[in-house]
Amino acid sequence: MSMKTAIGEPGAYARASTGHMILRNLKRDRFLYLLIVPFIAWYLVFQYYPMLGLQMAFKKYSIYKGLSGSPWVGFDNFVTFFKGPYFLRTLKNTILISMYSLIFAFPAPIILALLLNEVKSMLFKRTVQTLTYLPHFISIVIVAGFVTNFLSPTNGIINLLLAKLGLEKLYFLVVPEYFRTIFISMNIWREVGFGSIIFIAALSAIHPELHEAAVIDGANKWKRVLHVTLPGIMPTIMIMLILKIGNLLDVGYEAIILLYQPSTYEVSDVISTYVYRTGLQDGRYDIGTAVGLFNSVVGLVLVICANKLSKKYTESGLW
Repeated sequence: MSMKTAIGEPGAYARASTGHMILRNLKRDRFLYLLIVPFIAWYLVFQYYPMLGLQMAFKKYSIYKGLSGSPWVGFDNFVTFFKGPYFLRTLKNTILISMYSLIFAFPAPIILALLLNEVKSMLFKRTVQTLTYLPHFISIVIVAGFVTNFLSPTNGIINLLLAKLGLEKLYFLVVPEYFRTIFISMNIWREVGFGSIIFIAALSAIHPELHEAAVIDGANKWKRVLHVTLPGIMPTIMIMLILKIGNLLDVGYEAIILLYQPSTYEVSDVISTYVYRTGLQDGRYDIGTAVGLFNSVVGLVLVICANKLSKKYTESGLW
């Protein structure tokens, strides 16, 4: 008998031991794994199975022929969008609104979390947290209704105040120059409290001894924030920034549809609203799918690039 036969194949014992350990763990934790089954099923049914419909972007889709019977057209739907009259306008508006959100809306939850972290009164802190969290749970339809009523040219609060001051009333929602400011301000008011939760949690993980050492070294409150607090939550900030950059072209179309007017299309029409009009209203599902796929691919590229830059300069990222 050869030594190889006596001992067995190289690594066979290790593989058998690993397989036995996996089966033993599965049997031991079988009820925990069963809890995951509904979530896996949900993702398979509602996230992965609909991806089969992406082939519509490469077909001349006919609702009568169905997805399998519609002829393939390659990248014609993408070319139609790129050469269309609305491509540059929607891309420009999407990038501008997303950049404004990144500049003004993204830091807002961080600033709120830093301010709440300095509050000593727990009653005041919880009151502010509750009041700022609540708008997130209000339907965007109701929020848009609030904004429309506040800015109403006849009996809106803003215009009533302008009239009291002797100024002329304005219909803000039909003035293109005001639309982006209104949209960004509304989103900040709605999401600033809820978005601050994760930063407040990150602030609570900073060890108090770091602040005590900074105080001993003579650092004032501003320097402690700059040199202790912000570096302590920087990994969290970078991860949230990467996710935000990944959704750079994914502007919330529901709020825009509820707020924009024909007179503001030039500054408010974004890729998402174009997909809504083309795909659902005009019934051109193939063009709408192609534009949505383009949006997703660009978002994926942005996430990968942002993650690489974050890993290079801050050593923290999504993966």
